[in-house]
Amino acid sequence: MKRPLGTNLPLSFIVVAAIAFAETIAYFIISLFGGLQFYAPLSAVVAFALAVYAVLAIFDLFKLRIRRIVLASFAGLCLLAAGVYEINQAYVNSLAEVNDREISLEKYKPFQPESKIAILDQTSTYKITDELPRLDGATALYPLYSAFVQAVYPKDDYSVYDFESSTVVCTSTSTAYDRLIDGDTDIIFAAAPSLSQQKSAKAVGKELVLTPIGREAFVFFVHKRNKVDGLTTQQIKDIYSGKLTNWKQVGGKRDSIRAFQREENSGSQTMLEKIMEGTPLMAAPQKDVMDVMSGIISQTASYRNYKNALGFSFLFYASEMNSNNEIKLLAVDGVEPGRESIRSGAYPIASEFYAVTAGSSNPHIQPFLDWIVSPEGQELVAKTGYTPVK
Repeated sequence: MKRPLGTNLPLSFIVVAAIAFAETIAYFIISLFGGLQFYAPLSAVVAFALAVYAVLAIFDLFKLRIRRIVLASFAGLCLLAAGVYEINQAYVNSLAEVNDREISLEKYKPFQPESKIAILDQTSTYKITDELPRLDGATALYPLYSAFVQAVYPKDDYSVYDFESSTVVCTSTSTAYDRLIDGDTDIIFAAAPSLSQQKSAKAVGKELVLTPIGREAFVFFVHKRNKVDGLTTQQIKDIYSGKLTNWKQVGGKRDSIRAFQREENSGSQTMLEKIMEGTPLMAAPQKDVMDVMSGIISQTASYRNYKNALGFSFLFYASEMNSNNEIKLLAVDGVEPGRESIRSGAYPIASEFYAVTAGSSNPHIQPFLDWIVSPEGQELVAKTGYTPVK
C-alpha cells in the first residue's frame, strides 16, 4: 500500500539523514584502523547506494523483485572488491620493508646477557663514573654507541626508548638533531646534518661540532630478481630527478622505476640530497594516513620490495640490522659496497659519520670523544661492522 506523497518526502529526508550520520561514524572508525585508501571510499559508495535504495523503496519505484536483485548484485560487487583488495594487501604486507621503526633495538642494549653489541678484548682504559653524557642518535648507529657505553659507562639499565629519563636512548637522526639543538642531549651519533638542521642550530645561537668517528657506504637496493646489478652515479641522479623512469633504460626489464625516498632530515635522505648536488628530487611515493586532528595527511612511503622498487640506506643497516634475502645491493660505478671498497676509497658513495655536539657544559664530552677516536674506540667501530677513520 502506497503512502501519501506528503508522508514520503519527510520520511525520505529522515532516512537519508540517518544513513549519512551512520556513514560519518563508519568513516571515523575506518580511519582509526587504517582503511582510508579503500574502505573509506567504499563506505561512501555503499551509503549513497543505500540512500538511493531507501528512496526508491519509500516511493515504491520499480518492482520489489527488481530492487532486491539490484541490491544483491551491488552487495556482491562490494564483497568481490573487498576480497580483491584484501588479497592485494596480503601481498603488499608480505614484501620486505625497510623502515627504521620496524627494528627493535632491545637486542643491542648495553649490559644485557644476550646483547649483540661488540665488546673490547680488554677492559677500557677510559671510564666515566659521574655526570654521564646523554646520548642519542640514528637507528643504524645505536649498536655502535651502545658498545661505547658498555665499554665506558657504569653498568645500568639504559632504556633505549625512555626518552624522558634514560641517559642513552635512540630516537632517529632527525629527532636526535632536534634534541641536541634543544639541549635535551649532549652527544648524538649520526650522519652530517642537513642544511635545515644547520639553520635550526644557528637560529638559537648554537654551533654543531662534528667529530668523524667512522666511515660507511651509502647503498642502493632492488628486488633480488631485478636484472639490474648496478647503476652509475649519473644514472642514480637521473632516476631521482625523474629523467630515467624505466628499468629498460638501465639494462633491466620494461617496467617503471618506483624510486622510494626517506623522510626529510633523515640521515639517508640528507645523503641522497648530497649525491644529487642541488638537482631537484622528484616527488617520492606517498601513503595516506589519518591524523585525528588534521584528517587525511600524506607521508613519504617506506620502501616496499616491489619488483620495480629502488631503495637506499646505509650498508650496516641494510645488510645487518634489517637484512633480507629478498633484497639485492647494487654496485655503483662498477664497485660493490663492502668494507674493503670503503676503506680503499673505491666505492664512490661513502662518507664519514659523526659524534655531534652543540656546546654542552658536561666536562666528560671531549675526553669521551678523544677515547672514541682512540685505538680502543676505533676497535669497536670495526667490530660493530663499520670502517674506522683511523
